Amino acid sequence: MDPTVDLYRQLPAAKAAPVKLKLTAAEPFTPQYVQSAVTQAPKPAEIYPTRVKGRMLLLDNSAKESRLKKERNEKKAKVREAKERKKLGVLGRRQGSVRELGLWRFDESQAKFALFLPLHHLWMGYMSELLNLPQSSSGPPRAPQGAAMHPKLLKADFHGSFITVHQTRNTAILGISGIIIHETEGTFKVVTNEDKLKILPKQNTIFTFAVPVYSTLPPTPRSKPSIAYP
Repeated sequence: MDPTVDLYRQLPAAKAAPVKLKLTAAEPFTPQYVQSAVTQAPKPAEIYPTRVKGRMLLLDNSAKESRLKKERNEKKAKVREAKERKKLGVLGRRQGSVRELGLWRFDESQAKFALFLPLHHLWMGYMSELLNLPQSSSGPPRAPQGAAMHPKLLKADFHGSFITVHQTRNTAILGISGIIIHETEGTFKVVTNEDKLKILPKQNTIFTFAVPVYSTLPPTPRSKPSIAYP
């Protein structure tokens, strides 16, 4: 520490406060600022009296900007969604993901129509029970009640049913028939009479299928009335 420094010496007087900018009516700020900021105009001095003076100017519109930004983001999101949907396969997943996850595997060499006929017969029995079809020995066939059948068919499982493409925009699959071996949200996988595996999209397609008139299940034996012995 320097011994010549007097710690108790009076501090020097404070410097004078900076001069504040004073704006007067003779020289207002806005005209001068507009004239100095607009440098590309041929006559900057005429910008303020012709385009600014006496007018109400909206300096910022955050609401409009946010709305435009939201619309741009929504548009970009739709474009990304369309690209992502294009990358997906007919199963609604990225190609290869189903096999990688092992959710459903099928060896196309096993696409034999005769191999899946028992599955179709099993489905016929399932529909016989679901629709409560009568036995052939019950007399003439009854006309199906559409109001009672439709709710059941909407919730029915169609694995094993024999379907036909009745109407579609894709003429390449029109008329194809086969037994359904796998159903997804957007497709049916069927095995045709020619022992081929076909993937049929559900969108813009009308399918037809048949249900038996009589039950294909064996008649259930009626229980005998119990006899009470004294």
